[in-house]
Amino acid sequence: MNKWIGMGRLTRDPELKTTTNQIAVCSFTIAINRRFKNASGEYEADFLNILAWRQTAEFISKYFHKGNMIGIVGTVQTRNYDHKDGHKVYVTEIVCDEAHFCGEKKDTNSAAPTGNPPTGKVSTEFPEAVAADGFLTIDDDTDLPFDL
Repeated sequence: MNKWIGMGRLTRDPELKTTTNQIAVCSFTIAINRRFKNASGEYEADFLNILAWRQTAEFISKYFHKGNMIGIVGTVQTRNYDHKDGHKVYVTEIVCDEAHFCGEKKDTNSAAPTGNPPTGKVSTEFPEAVAADGFLTIDDDTDLPFDL
């Protein structure tokens, strides 16, 4: 089984190209922080090359930019080629089958987050704040078709 699932930040804007057969291909790199600190007390990161094809490539190039958090589902691919100076180059990359938004949504007018993403729960503690965000408040749970 060859399945890779990961989440990281884009290190650069995705680069969208088309093949000679007019198939969209997008390449980008994500940085994934390691879970543990190194000997000097800092977190290190792994940088992974990602490749997406067709509609997935177009989706990523349209909606994701440098610094965005992205979730990737795909497969690991290895390939090699001969460099122009004669040595063999080995490449390992992730071929993206699915891309997902991760992290907070940014306001179009500023770099500050607009708030926490919805969790599926409705809060009635501060109804004016909830209403300002466009969520409806529920006074009681007697009308709900499920238990909370």
